[in-house]
Amino acid sequence: MLELLLIATLVVTLFYINCIKPMYHWRKLGIKSTPVVWIAGDNWGNALKLESFADMVKRVYNQVPGARYSGMYQFTTPTLVIRDLELIKRICVKDFDHFVDHRSFVSEEADPTFGKNIFSLKGQRWRDTRPLLSRLFTNRKIKGMYILMTKCAESLTNHFSKQMNDIVELDMRDASGRFTNDIIASTTIGVSVDSFKDPTNEYYLLGKRATDFSSLVIRIKFFGFFLFPKLTTMLRVPLIDAQASKFFNKLMMKNIKMRREKGIVRGDMIDVFLEAQKGKSREEENHEIYNGHASVEESDLNQNYIGKSATTKLTDFDIIAQAMEFYLAGFETTSSVITFMAYELMVNPDIQNRLRNEIIKTLNDCNGTVTYEALLKMKYMDMVLAETLRKWPGAVSVDRLCTKPYTIEPVLPGEKPLHLAEGDIVLVPIFGLHRDPELFPDPERFDPERFNDENRGSIEPYSYLPFGVGPRNCIGNRFGLLSVKVLFFHLLKAFELVPVDKTEIPVRISKSKFGVDPDGGLPLGLKKIGE
Repeated sequence: MLELLLIATLVVTLFYINCIKPMYHWRKLGIKSTPVVWIAGDNWGNALKLESFADMVKRVYNQVPGARYSGMYQFTTPTLVIRDLELIKRICVKDFDHFVDHRSFVSEEADPTFGKNIFSLKGQRWRDTRPLLSRLFTNRKIKGMYILMTKCAESLTNHFSKQMNDIVELDMRDASGRFTNDIIASTTIGVSVDSFKDPTNEYYLLGKRATDFSSLVIRIKFFGFFLFPKLTTMLRVPLIDAQASKFFNKLMMKNIKMRREKGIVRGDMIDVFLEAQKGKSREEENHEIYNGHASVEESDLNQNYIGKSATTKLTDFDIIAQAMEFYLAGFETTSSVITFMAYELMVNPDIQNRLRNEIIKTLNDCNGTVTYEALLKMKYMDMVLAETLRKWPGAVSVDRLCTKPYTIEPVLPGEKPLHLAEGDIVLVPIFGLHRDPELFPDPERFDPERFNDENRGSIEPYSYLPFGVGPRNCIGNRFGLLSVKVLFFHLLKAFELVPVDKTEIPVRISKSKFGVDPDGGLPLGLKKIGE
């Protein structure tokens, strides 16, 4: 009897320490926060599929209007939500050395492939790896990838052009996933595929399987990572599907071995890392080409925060981990942006027609074959894409882990110094910022004119963050932007995007996924130009 009582007492004590006590963190510090929901915190809506993750971020952002920051709970983890633009700049840029890392919810021990990627790396290992990855996304390298992107876009366009119907019905979410799969498979793992001619190819199925976070098993894993991180690490619970990870690792090892033995050079990610293993120096970057309002140049980073001499030796498994990260991240986020841009063009035919006119003019100026430079100079294309990323950002929030004690000094009346300890988490609510009517008037309206030459200067710095902010912004942003522009250039010169009977307007964000995704896909029609 006494033993049972002791066990019960221990269980209750552990439950209180881990699940109840943390939920009063912000009240104890006198910080306004969202209402306390035990265990689930602000993720209660996600857990019950009653609220999308994007809507949760927006709700949390609007919870305490007028405050520079407020508190929320990611399950039982207290998280500081940064609302003030100047404070975002200070934490993510000026005082970045206090907030170098992201929060890791999957340990390297549990999932080595995910734990070693650039997003998860911490401290010096991140400082060493980031400059190596930058070599893949120079203008010179991206220009080399342009030819491949064009072939993939032409393959998609030709596939639907050959169909006999005047209006070809399709799921744009599925089509965009196939398009991005083909591009990323070639530029990261050196495999050429055509997911329209071969709709069940292994690489596409891998991407779908590995990025399907809507399944019950994946959702249980996510909740376990947040609620019981030590237990999931001890049990070595992986995030990536084991079969998909095994297939990818085997494919990459075979590819790396073949290149070493036969001296094959393709100019893709594998080549960049193989060169880095040999200690070859970084090529010079060319910054003369305009990449668009949404792009973030690597030269904008404060180089003092990035290691100039690498101390980490790259292994073959490091290469695999980075390739896997870019494959999965690109597969999901780029295809999502394409889907929502297609939706906005479909429901705004005047904007679609204006963009098509710019495409036709550019094509005529290039004598029928658009060049890389000409595509990047298309201002209205850039405006439409920038507005798509404002309204439908691929990442709805970004976090930072406090790596050194930091104090947020008071500015507004009633504020007190807020001392952040090592391990505390701050969150930048991108979706909330982008939908704030004080920052973007009438935020639900799709208006590319926000980003014209006259208006873009009035956008508040650090209010528009489609690719994150500071030294840990999305390193592949220019690659993703170019992919989207190439596709729509070729798609809109051949088709008009129109709604069909199955099209749902307005579009609804899926409540079962962690990113911004249309619920049930995006059925639409491709009406052949001239038909």
